[in-house]
Amino acid sequence: QVQLVESGGGLVQPGGSLRLSCAVRGLTLDYWDIAWFRQAPGKEREAVSCISSSDDSTYYSESAKGRFSISRDVAKNTVVLQMNNLKPEDTAIYYCGADYRPLGSPWHPDRGDEYDYWGQGTQVTVSA
Repeated sequence: QVQLVESGGGLVQPGGSLRLSCAVRGLTLDYWDIAWFRQAPGKEREAVSCISSSDDSTYYSESAKGRFSISRDVAKNTVVLQMNNLKPEDTAIYYCGADYRPLGSPWHPDRGDEYDYWGQGTQVTVSA
């Protein structure tokens, strides 16, 4: 059974940091791209960051660039999103998703419909 389990969310002040983890069960990171998306109240889900299974290439949204960092531990089957200098507009539920992408096929990390599995999400609230 495939499970993606997010953790690490919480309440943080502006300028603070959080470290989100996505524990992947039933899949191996060798073959699955893992991404973080978020959805704020009243807004559509948007891609935040993704890490490629094939070569560890990374994608960041414009809002995440320079502040967030994605990494993966293949041995632990875990993907981490380190978020620094958080802003109130980062407040959202953060989800991790898994996409099986055959070697050589095009990469569309920001397309939510590419992802086959999703976690339940973890709430991130940035507020003073």
